Amino acid sequence: MRGAILAPVREQDPPDTGPFERILLASEGREISEAAVTRVLELLDRSDASVYVLSIARVHGVAFGLPNPGLLPTKREWDEQREMVRKVVKRLKRKGIEADGRVIGTRNATKKIVQEATISGCDAIVMTADPDRNRVVGDFVWSQEPQRVRRRAKIPVFLVAQ
Repeated sequence: MRGAILAPVREQDPPDTGPFERILLASEGREISEAAVTRVLELLDRSDASVYVLSIARVHGVAFGLPNPGLLPTKREWDEQREMVRKVVKRLKRKGIEADGRVIGTRNATKKIVQEATISGCDAIVMTADPDRNRVVGDFVWSQEPQRVRRRAKIPVFLVAQ
């Protein structure tokens, strides 16, 4: 039984493989890979489908329940995330896909990504991800955010290996 607790969680891609009308291409702060963009293009419904690109600028915490400037993303971090989103949106538009994007600062990336997918009317989420780790350790590692999104979202989530 002890080994079962530490075994990695292996969830497959969702059975619903599209096509989709609107897809959220999300990042918890890492670079969005070319493979993730390719996966989005494979899942799109038709030429009038759209993509919403979202990146999270990580807020590292609060002090006494209030945001602390030392824990907020720096100007450089905001600029890096905006530039990444701009490049991905430009790449999608060059391929004839309607795309828009934004960067949001938050402490809870999973909650915000799922919330943004719901608000923007997305049918699926695509994220670049590291290999799965066991859930006990993975819940404490920022790089396992895509796996948490996959567990929490009510729409299909496709994770693309980095």
